[in-house]
Amino acid sequence: MRSILIVEDDITYGMMLKTWLGKKGFQVTSASSIARAQKLIETEHIDLILSDLRLPDKDGIDLLKWLGERGLPIPLIIMTGYADIQSAVQTMKLGACDYIAKPVNPDELLKKMDEALNTSSDVSKQMMHSPQTDDAFAPNKSSVSSKQMMHSGKEKNSAEKDTTGVSAPSDFLEGESDAARQLYNYVKLVSPTNMSVLINGASGTGKEYVAHRIHQLSKRSGQPFVAIDCGSIPKELAASEFFGHVKGAFTGALTDKTGAFVAANGGTIFLDEIGNLSYEVQIQLLRALQERKIRPVGSTKEIQVDVRLVSATNENLEQAIEKGTFREDLYHRINEFTLRMPQLKDRREDILLFANFFLDQANREMDKHLTGFDEKASRALLEYHWPGNLRQMKNIVRRATLLAQGRFITPDELSDLREPAPAFAGMPLRNEETEKQHILEALRQTGNNKSRAALLLGIDRKTLYNKLKLYGIES
Repeated sequence: MRSILIVEDDITYGMMLKTWLGKKGFQVTSASSIARAQKLIETEHIDLILSDLRLPDKDGIDLLKWLGERGLPIPLIIMTGYADIQSAVQTMKLGACDYIAKPVNPDELLKKMDEALNTSSDVSKQMMHSPQTDDAFAPNKSSVSSKQMMHSGKEKNSAEKDTTGVSAPSDFLEGESDAARQLYNYVKLVSPTNMSVLINGASGTGKEYVAHRIHQLSKRSGQPFVAIDCGSIPKELAASEFFGHVKGAFTGALTDKTGAFVAANGGTIFLDEIGNLSYEVQIQLLRALQERKIRPVGSTKEIQVDVRLVSATNENLEQAIEKGTFREDLYHRINEFTLRMPQLKDRREDILLFANFFLDQANREMDKHLTGFDEKASRALLEYHWPGNLRQMKNIVRRATLLAQGRFITPDELSDLREPAPAFAGMPLRNEETEKQHILEALRQTGNNKSRAALLLGIDRKTLYNKLKLYGIES
């Protein structure tokens, strides 16, 4: 059994990650500081380290240097928020074997762990390409992974099949509202085709689940499904992520790397937050889609690929085209069919269905046995505006499940719902000056907590970081 050390000062997040990896067959220990991690490394056998970049006493770079000074060849994967990805890239030059952006995509993490441990576990490979993503410890996504998977109609067991004859995933709920029924009717219509699909919707509405469902209902369902979070890829590494590279192609390219297009060959590639790609990378992507050929970085050989493209965004790409930040020819290539994700506040009939569904999940994860929500708590759920949609609800229900002492969740455990929504919550931001002022007000109201500010604004955290950089707003 492989031994994993998690170095993470967010105790709740670290515990969820520890529990999840334990269920995947790893022996896991954790530390909330570099000093504690060093003691564990000196006294216990460790095969792999997953370390946050920023820690209370030191940071992941200090841990890397410490390992190097002692000649300890333990592979280390850096976990970091979007804003620190450039720093994470620097850690690779100091010896980190890889990095992964938070919120962690479970499939991507397993893949990176397998590569770091030099294993060829058939189980892990199956999980990497499974249409059922384990999102147990992703607090925000995307992505996603992050991402959200939902099961259609009323709760079904894992053996039940829908009218297409394909087993529906039992990990999530699709809902029963008119908006949900219309959405998944469109999904069933477009899935058997080879049309490129663009999924448009706010953060947390379940875009990645829809992408998985399209793949599962398609003729490519027996082939890989590969998800790429375009918002978390540094511009200089995007070509390598998409197309792979050969050993020695650039500094740090110590081995050949298989890119996402080759990994997804014959199946489906999902490009989440495609609007975040740089203009240069858009050109490379368009060429690959048009010619159905890719060339790994540093290679002279082209590889023929056959992939079905599904993309997602929470941005208005037509406005991006007008501003010159998104290519119109690429937009038409990825947008042969559009699916628009309804927000949770527009699916009132589904709110309590989802709340009880996420409660069932939390009960299993935490080995608790709560029955449901009392009358006042149910009313609070129905009256809340849900700027963060399904992802926010899942997090709130999980927290309430952890705190609840009786059989039912009460309003006392739903304190996050008491925060009044500012006038701009979930509303489109009309112009740059207004947008900037809304962001500043959200940061003020949340004490500069960017995750909560993003929820208040109705955008995801990656988009917020991009806006902060655009308007020169200091952290």
